[in-house]
Formats: sequence, C-alpha cells, structure tokens
Amino acid sequence: MKTDDIRWMETALEEARRAGEEGEVPIGALVVCGNTVAGRGANAVERLRDALAHAEMQAIREAQIRLGDWRLDDCTLYVTKEPCPMCAGAVLQTRISRIVYALADPRLGAVDSRWRLWEGRSKELAISGGLLAGQSLSLLQGFFTEVRRRKKAVASPKGARYLV
Repeated sequence: MKTDDIRWMETALEEARRAGEEGEVPIGALVVCGNTVAGRGANAVERLRDALAHAEMQAIREAQIRLGDWRLDDCTLYVTKEPCPMCAGAVLQTRISRIVYALADPRLGAVDSRWRLWEGRSKELAISGGLLAGQSLSLLQGFFTEVRRRKKAVASPKGARYLV
C-alpha cells in the first residue's frame, strides 16, 4: 500500500455515503492519476435508471473526459467494493494500472474473489484489497438494514410489502 491510499479510499467512502443518501447502494470510486483526482463516481443505477451507472464506470468516464484520453495507463482506481465483471473489464480496456478496493465481493467480484479477469493479460494489474473494508461493510449493512426496515413498515392489507 502507498501512503496516500487511505486518504483516497476515505474520499471514495465519501462518494459511497453520498450514493447511499440518494437511495443508491453505497458504493463510491475515484480514479487518481499522479496525486490528482481525475474522476469521481457514486453508484447511480437507480437515479439514472441505467444498469451501467456503477461508481467505477462513473469515475472512469469522468477521468477520460477530464484527461482527454481513453487511456488511463498510470492511474489507480479506488473503489469501496471489489469491481464486478463489467467494471473490471472497463479497468482492463482503459489500461488502469492499479486497483485498490475496500470490501471483497465473493458473489460477483471480478478482481480477486470470484473471477480474476486480468489473468493471462500481457500487462499486469497491481491489486490491493481490504483497505478500510470495515467502513465499507458498515455502509452497505446500514443501507440494506434501512431498506428492509422500510419494506416492513409499508405493507398492504394483504401482507404484500413494497419499497417506498
């Protein structure tokens, strides 16, 4: 781990909190190039009604626009949850050189947990996982506890439950 990794992950966690406050699954991401944030992302799937609006995709898209290039060769992606196959594929396509993630995802993680999409590629991808995982887990657990609470609070006369 580099010395700035904690600072950048804390910033990604701020993005995750923002997503959660907007009713999104609280996942946040940053693309950092050199010592500068080139792109920020917060999960926006529900708000944009776009299955591709993951935090990583938002951060990568913003970094490409800000830097004026699709290649993000010497950049690091900081994300509060291990990237899924779509987001890991975007990392590979944009040539990001390093991923630092907080919480592993044994169900859909495509970096370390379930799949390793970078294996067999000519360019190695530096990966660090588990940084501030407890904080990320706490955000996610709090979010889903609240979702379940709301479902129980709003029940139809026939017992069907709806998310408000």
